[in-house]
This record gives sequence, C-alpha cells and structure tokens, in this order.
Amino acid sequence: MFSFGSFLVAYVLAAAVHAAIGPSGDMYIVNADISPDGFTRPAVLAGSSTLDASHPGVLVTAKKGDRMKMNVINLLRDATMFTGTSIHWHGLFQKGSSWADGPAGVNQCPITPNNSFLYDFDVGDQAGTYWYHSHLGTQYCDGLRGAIVIYDPKDPFRHLYDVDDETTVITLADWYHIRSTSVTNKAMFDTTLINGLGRNHNGKATKLAVVNVVYGKRYRFRIVSVSCDPNFIFSIDAHNMTIIEVDGVNHMPLTVDSLQIFSGQRYSVVVAALQPINNYWIRALPNLGYTTFERGINSAIFRYSGAAIEDPTTTNSSLHNPLVETKLHPLDTSGAPGGSGPADISLCLHITHINGRFAINGASFEPPSLPVLLQIMSGVRSAQSLLPIGNVYTLPRNKTIELIMPGGSSGAPHPFHLHGHNFDVVRSAGSAEYNYHNPVRRDVVSTGFAGDNVTIRFTTNNPGPWFLHCHIDWHLDNGLAIVFAEDVDTIEREKKKVPNEWKELCPMYQSAH
Repeated sequence: MFSFGSFLVAYVLAAAVHAAIGPSGDMYIVNADISPDGFTRPAVLAGSSTLDASHPGVLVTAKKGDRMKMNVINLLRDATMFTGTSIHWHGLFQKGSSWADGPAGVNQCPITPNNSFLYDFDVGDQAGTYWYHSHLGTQYCDGLRGAIVIYDPKDPFRHLYDVDDETTVITLADWYHIRSTSVTNKAMFDTTLINGLGRNHNGKATKLAVVNVVYGKRYRFRIVSVSCDPNFIFSIDAHNMTIIEVDGVNHMPLTVDSLQIFSGQRYSVVVAALQPINNYWIRALPNLGYTTFERGINSAIFRYSGAAIEDPTTTNSSLHNPLVETKLHPLDTSGAPGGSGPADISLCLHITHINGRFAINGASFEPPSLPVLLQIMSGVRSAQSLLPIGNVYTLPRNKTIELIMPGGSSGAPHPFHLHGHNFDVVRSAGSAEYNYHNPVRRDVVSTGFAGDNVTIRFTTNNPGPWFLHCHIDWHLDNGLAIVFAEDVDTIEREKKKVPNEWKELCPMYQSAH
C-alpha cells in the first residue's frame, strides 16, 4: 500500500490504440473529460500512466503460466462519482488468491483515493480473452473497463490465423451521458462504442473506430463485451467468422456470420480478409435503445489496406448463419461434471423483482460493510451467520454443483457470471435439450426468456467466496446476486497467505467514510 498524499494529476488523453501493460505494471485510475461520441462528460479511466488513461482502459497482456502483479493506483478526485475503486479480473480463477478477485463487499474493501493496492496472482494454466472492470457499485459504467489477453505460446489453433495482437482486440460498450451515481434504478444508454468510439443518434458524424486489415491475411479478433446493460448482435459485412474460443476456453471451430454477445462474454473469431479491397461495416446491434445502423450508429469500419478513407456503403442483408450456443463444443472433451447422473448439490435460483429491487430466492443482495472473505477469515462459517443474510450459500469442497435458473423474470434476459470458475451449460437458453457430453463451457450465460430453464454445472475445487450475479450492472446494483462461500474451512486456514496490504484496505476505507 502506497499513499500519494495530495498528488496532483495533469494528463492528456492518448489516441485510441495504446501500448499494452503486463504481466506486471502500474495501472493508474484517474478522472478526465472525454467525448467518444461528440458529447463531453467526466469519466473514470485506466492507463499505464496518468498521460494515457483512456476508455476502454489500457490493454493488459500476459502469457499462460505468468504471475500477474498489477499495482492499481487510485487518483480519483471527482466527488460526483465513486472515488473509491476495486478491480475485478473477469474470468481469471484466482486459485489460492481469492483476496485478489476484486468485488467490493465480497473479496475486499475499496481502495481509497491517493492510495494503491497490488493485485498479485498466478494466471495458472488459463489462456484466452478476459477483461477487467471496477467492481464497486456501478463505477464501470462511468468508464473503468478494459480487455485482458493471456497468450498461449502453444495455442492449438495457431495455424488458423496470421495476426493476433493489440490491434485485433474489439471491445463493445454502452456509453451514458449521465454519471452512474445519478441513476436510481436503470438508465438507457446513449451510444454504442466500438473500441471506444461511436456515433450518437442525435449527434454529428463523429470519428468511428477502424479495424485495419491486409488482403490475404487471417486475423484472430478477440471480441469483448464490456457492456453495462445491452447485448449485441455482432457481424462484419461480407465476412464469415470462425469461433475458436469462448470466455477463455478453446472450442471446436464453428463458422457463423453473426453472434449474439452478452455483457461480460468474450469470443475469439478467425476472419480471413479475402473480400475485394474496400471498406465494410462492423455492426454491433444492441437489444435496447436505437436499434438501427443509420448514419453509422452501432458501427465501426473494417478497412482493407488500399481502400479509400471513407465510410462503407456495404449491407448485411445476407445474414443467415447466426451463432446457436448449443453448437459450441469445447476442445476438452471431458464433459460436464457428474455426467448425466444427479449432481451432489442442485440449487434452483428463482429471480423476483419487487419495489425496484431484484432478489434471488427471496433475498436481495446489499454489499456488507465487512467483505464476506474477511468474515470467513474471522471465524464465521455458516450461511446463517454470514452477511448479508440469505445471500450467502456455503458449498463443500470437491462436489458437483448444479444451478437451475428459470428464465422470463423482469429485465430478462439476464447474463449471469460466476467468479472463481467456468461452468458447463448443460441446458442453454432457447433449448429444451440437456447435453452432459460436450456442452459449451464459459463463465457468463444468458438465462433467456419465459420457458427457458438454463442449467449449469461446476465442481467446487477452488476455495473462496465467489460472486454469482447478473452482469447487467444496474441489476447487480439492485440486488441480483448471491455469494458462494466455497470450502470455508480451507479459506479460514489460508488466511496467513493474505498480504498485510489487503488487511489495511477496510480500516482505511471505513475511516474515510
């Protein structure tokens, strides 16, 4: 923990593409005015220095097996937004380091302004596409979100593509002209941003993001939904996409011409640049708001080397092969835990919405003043004693857990994310079939609509308190979450491994509030 005292920041926003940092480095969290769609507003940004803070934040990279040491430096000062912060490294399991997972109220207390905190953890055998974002209130809707890429030097799909670098990361975001702290229930976003740029339906023809390609090359595009709310249907005019990775998990190649991507989800797709040299629209059609492409809204530009510097004139009228989730099958053929037999523990999670608050099985989540992890390390063991009451479920180690999530509740479809694990989706939204043999494996799943009964399975092999929540951030802020306290005996025994700096976070935050 390092205190900055009265540190003054002067910085200039950098261009849309930034050099990456990682696996070790400083991440500066700052306030600045930005205008990604022609409308200027204050935001919360992340950079490798105070000079290049941006939205989306600086790309974080590492290699499979690396140890990550990200020193998050909080220089926030705009009191009209959250000034504390915490960072979640979405999709990374944090085996043996649940204290570094990030959610305020579950795994840590927030980092106070003018202080820093070192997130120090092993990537292990994970590789693929991930992202980071604030996990304090609705702060990431104000801009604190960015991509993570963990490269695999022995990627089994390396022969399928020629280019995979920071220029092939594509982030999809919803952007709001109001601060998240002014929202009492839910806000409607103003603009879709692709790689941090977009056009507002009421604005001028502002600059769009450009993805540059060379004819004949094959590109691995890593598509990351950093959305607070909408899902998107993503496509590139006249180009097919071959999916090879889903939420950090290698999958059998599947060719589509469009894919629906929910908040928190990621896909790696291979695209061959074999069309006539030209400009083509990249499209991200949201399920909410302005659902057109007029004047280039909800769009970016896919530009071949040698093409004119102008907006495309292409169409997407020929789309006929959308992604169907049940057609995704992991490269690892181990299947769902427990096979087709009954799970050791099966839980049905009923979602309700009453008086503006969501609840799961009758309990609405409110972050406790003492994080769940700190409660466990202080000797609290039972679900009946852990706060918040009714929101914490204790799970024994090395058991097959099955979660059943009926669809159709208010605000559906809900994209649910489980921390500390990925899971096998044995029944997907839009399907009545159960697949225990080779179901899609991921860490965010849509619960679908009325009639759906999405079912997932995972194994309790990672001790820690792990959040399960809707990744529509407005829904999470209104209570749509529970916590799994997994293998509490091991958590309590491993408290000596927690760094002293983590133990200082709560006293510092509480003294400031």
